[in-house]
Amino acid sequence: MKTRYLAPLAVTIALAGCQQNNAPVNVTQIEQKVQNSANNPFFAEYDTPYGIPPFDKINKSHYLPAFYHGIEKNKIEIDALTKVRSRPTFENTIVAMEKSGDFLNKVSNTFYGLTGSMSDEEMRAIAKEISPKLSALGDDIALNDALFQRVKQVYDRREQLELRTDQKRLLDKTYKSFVRGGANLNDADKLKLRKLNEKLSGLSLKFGENLLAETNGFEMVIDNKADLDGLPEDIIAAAAETAKTRGHEGKWVFTTHRPSKNPFLTYSTNRKLRETIYKGYTMRGNNGNVNDNQAIASEMASLRYQKAQLLGYKTHAHFVLENATAKTPENVFELLNKVWPAALERAKEETADIQKMIDAEGGKFEVAAWDWWYYSEKIRKQRYDIDASETKPYFSLEATQQGVFYTAEKLWGVTFKERDDLPKYHKDVRTFEVSDRDGSYIGIFMVDHYVRESKRGGAWMSSFRKQFKMNGEDVTPIIYNVLNYPRPIGDQPTLLTFDQASTLFHEFGHAIQGLLSDGYYRSQTGTSLPRDYVEYPSQVMENWMTEPEVLANFAKHYKTGEVIPQALVEKIQASGKFNQGFGTTEYLAAALLDMSWHSLETAELQDANSFEKNVLKEIGLIEQIAPRYKTGYYSHIFAGGYSAGYYGYIWSNIYDADTWLAFKENGIFDQKTAELYRKHVLESGGTDDPTVMYRRFRGQDPKVEALIERRGLSTK
Repeated sequence: MKTRYLAPLAVTIALAGCQQNNAPVNVTQIEQKVQNSANNPFFAEYDTPYGIPPFDKINKSHYLPAFYHGIEKNKIEIDALTKVRSRPTFENTIVAMEKSGDFLNKVSNTFYGLTGSMSDEEMRAIAKEISPKLSALGDDIALNDALFQRVKQVYDRREQLELRTDQKRLLDKTYKSFVRGGANLNDADKLKLRKLNEKLSGLSLKFGENLLAETNGFEMVIDNKADLDGLPEDIIAAAAETAKTRGHEGKWVFTTHRPSKNPFLTYSTNRKLRETIYKGYTMRGNNGNVNDNQAIASEMASLRYQKAQLLGYKTHAHFVLENATAKTPENVFELLNKVWPAALERAKEETADIQKMIDAEGGKFEVAAWDWWYYSEKIRKQRYDIDASETKPYFSLEATQQGVFYTAEKLWGVTFKERDDLPKYHKDVRTFEVSDRDGSYIGIFMVDHYVRESKRGGAWMSSFRKQFKMNGEDVTPIIYNVLNYPRPIGDQPTLLTFDQASTLFHEFGHAIQGLLSDGYYRSQTGTSLPRDYVEYPSQVMENWMTEPEVLANFAKHYKTGEVIPQALVEKIQASGKFNQGFGTTEYLAAALLDMSWHSLETAELQDANSFEKNVLKEIGLIEQIAPRYKTGYYSHIFAGGYSAGYYGYIWSNIYDADTWLAFKENGIFDQKTAELYRKHVLESGGTDDPTVMYRRFRGQDPKVEALIERRGLSTK
């Protein structure tokens, strides 16, 4: 594919920018913009296979010129839309809006795709500069009255228009996005909204920066080998490697990154050191230093309430949930409060079991939060004759990745061919060409497995390009998963815990939805779904991992090649409901904390520590369990898109549990069930109401009882 040079357009935009600002035209500046664009990959069509971003040619200096170009181009596109003289129609208004911003989308997908995994001071500086500009652009569009009036005219005639289901949904969403964006506000309130949005954008960015600094800044240095007692050899080797890279060669370093923290809490016999690393993790963003996030969280909650009030909503939660499948905060609290008592009761029973073991061993202390992982693992081993170190040799990273691919091929005929000749943004990235059952090309899948300091914590899926057809061609997706697994040490491959292997399946569940997407409009494809539904396909994917047929295919001992013994499989399945009181309670506590922050009916700034303490006291959370996320490091809701939405994982879990019943009843690889699921869940994205699409697949609404039974809880 040949490149297409866009310098004339750069000149047009530069001139337009000067004219709009009533500034004199500076020819030198314009010439400089054109010159800069000549060597900037964003200003040409990618000449790479499958249109993958040419990562090796993109320099950090390219981002800001491309962002500013994209912003100005989008402004011109929107301005042109408002000046169309013909009567507003679905095509010349709604579709035209959907097609606008292509260039900016191209730049944003690449930049924000890399800020999570390739962050450094320069990338953060770019994000800090461009974030308020993008926020302002969003407001410019949402508060453009001329544009809104055109959209409204089409919306008011919606009953007379012969639109497909996806077109009706696009029209409805477009109109409501203007209303929710402040289109009906007076000029003074529009200005207030702009200021609120700009402030929130900056605070969210700062929260994420602080958390990354806190996470990377903590290290627990061990120089006495005796303090490594209980730890598996691979974890000790990884800690030695970390120490070497951090300038502590000959020692061992543990961090608050999960691949380091979790094994230490699970296996270390040194209670004092377990406490140190536990507090290091749970106090992130709450250390009273320059990276403290408590005041930021409080201010964001206040600003979100003010914004909701300005737009006519009772609280931020009411504003958010209007577009969710849950619809109202009351429905969310009803679900959480239905599951909470059973989970808490089970957690108290589990606490008592741990205390019994401590007492039996002669320990003269009461169980604390940093004891939970260690003793629950000992109880698991005692009760089910199984521990994580026994299963890890069967879950090498490579084998588990192949297990994911095997599952996708068995279900939908999808195959993955590794390509080492395609562009990648880091040497760790692996790239796969994805094909359908008939051999036709589907898209590109990238996976970035290993932990590094440039990555934020956790695991996620996103896209460098989504699938869509609106421009007269079938644009194929470029999807990626990012994880944080420990690097292999020496000749030994990376071995995964059961939970880490489940995470690989989970994130691939998002990826396969992005890859199999089959929609027309870009804003409706892939994972463009409500927050409380989007986790459903990823959660379903986890179920296949524990099935004997799947395990027999990939779960093989990394040294001997022996398939995981059936007896061990049975132990894994038998222990599936173990520790669910802890797991469900820590999650629900975080979900309730999120809802409490965003159900505030006051703009008054809260003392974050006191607020959090009062919420947890009110719900009765026991002191031996902390919320999965505390305020200071709750990036999902303060630096991500999950505000008033973290409950969505358990809401989605209801759909997941009900879906798995269908596969268990008909066969885990039953082709009819798999194709119905592909058509009405994976391919359809956000083209219709999710609850309607689910009924088309399942023939019924899901019921919460399936979820409660799965977790081994009781509501009596």
